[in-house]
Amino acid sequence: MTADNGTKHQRRPSNSMLILAPLGLSRVIASEFVGVGVTKFDLMVEDGRMPKPRRIDGRKVWDRQQLEEAFKALPVEGGDRETPNPWDSVSG
Repeated sequence: MTADNGTKHQRRPSNSMLILAPLGLSRVIASEFVGVGVTKFDLMVEDGRMPKPRRIDGRKVWDRQQLEEAFKALPVEGGDRETPNPWDSVSG
């Protein structure tokens, strides 16, 4: 794009051009987000491995950040968690 004086300038994106990650996810999207099928996701919500949904009127939505935290709390194959924190064994 050129200005009236012939110099080039870049156009700033409008707010409608910004892409934002949703805070609330539907049941189907939430299950895909954590990498399991809907039936398994429902069982994980029921047994507490995944968070319960929030309500927006009659609609259930899952908090994306809570899903991430619950996912990170799942056991890691071959160990209890991800790499242990070396500072956990240091006494003060």
